[in-house]
Amino acid sequence: MKKSILVFLIFFCVGHSNAQDNREQIKALKTAFITQELNMSNKIAQKFWPIYEEYENKRRQLHEEEDTKLLDTECINEEQAERILDEYLDIERQEYVIKKQLFKDLKEILSTKEIIKLHRLEDEFHRKLIKEYRERKRSEQENNSK
Repeated sequence: MKKSILVFLIFFCVGHSNAQDNREQIKALKTAFITQELNMSNKIAQKFWPIYEEYENKRRQLHEEEDTKLLDTECINEEQAERILDEYLDIERQEYVIKKQLFKDLKEILSTKEIIKLHRLEDEFHRKLIKEYRERKRSEQENNSK
């Protein structure tokens, strides 16, 4: 219960700053959340975070490429759409390879059970982040309509 309250308060504080600050704060929150939930010692955390950061950077680069390739489907023909779909599938394959390498690298410092828990924690963190974002947007809309 204390963990949930702490996470909620931290998310609430992320609130009203610029996008770069938000990204940095979200990164810090994710780091704290995963470190806490996996009960990482300092020694393990020092080994874990460089590996995880490398994975995150590679993944982010892939998705930035993907974003540049997404076009308005109304302005492309079927042949172009087929090419874009193939590129999208290639990016998904590359992401799988990157994730597989992450798991292989992490097996040197974490148990398999902890790696599975990490995978679940990533999803849980993103769900909480989206929930907080939606609640904040709803609150802003309610305040603006008054």
